[in-house]
Amino acid sequence: MRTPIDKLRRQRGMSVPIMLIMLGVMLVSSIYLLRSSNSTTLTAANLAYETALAKAADAGIHQGYAWLAATPRSTLWNDVLAAGYRSTTNPAPGKGPSDKEYWYGSAKMTDSAGNQVEYVIHRLCTFAGPFDQTQPANSCALTSAKQDTEGRAGVGDSLSSDAPAYQGSPQISYVITARISGARGGNVMNQAVVMMGP
Repeated sequence: MRTPIDKLRRQRGMSVPIMLIMLGVMLVSSIYLLRSSNSTTLTAANLAYETALAKAADAGIHQGYAWLAATPRSTLWNDVLAAGYRSTTNPAPGKGPSDKEYWYGSAKMTDSAGNQVEYVIHRLCTFAGPFDQTQPANSCALTSAKQDTEGRAGVGDSLSSDAPAYQGSPQISYVITARISGARGGNVMNQAVVMMGP
């Protein structure tokens, strides 16, 4: 006659190993889900931080533009380092916003959130002085006063096919560059090209 113990000895089920495997998979999945949600939160926080820094850098560009708009054009013929303005650009190859010399004479401002923004304004000309000076001949980035229009050559103007022809006075290009270094190691640099009449 079989006893209940004999019946238990004969039962060799697979449910316990399967359950242990399922619990292991669930444990690994929950760890992965936790790490994934943490990295998503960190990514969203970093993007929000970078956006805030970009807006702060834009405040430097607006400050530079406001100064350009309020300054008499003859003052812009020469450097005004106190306002972060340089009347020329550095034509040397490889010199740009990442170079220390590019930021010589920059101006600083503090926005409403307490961020310190550094900005510099460059006139896109080779030499200081009026844009149309001849000794030495100044080469500036000029744009037609009205888009998609060309002026007609007047008496004494060049009739050469490659001579620039502007309707009225041309507009001179200025580059405003602003940068900010955040407290958490974030760095943002923004640039804007502004065109104004001489």
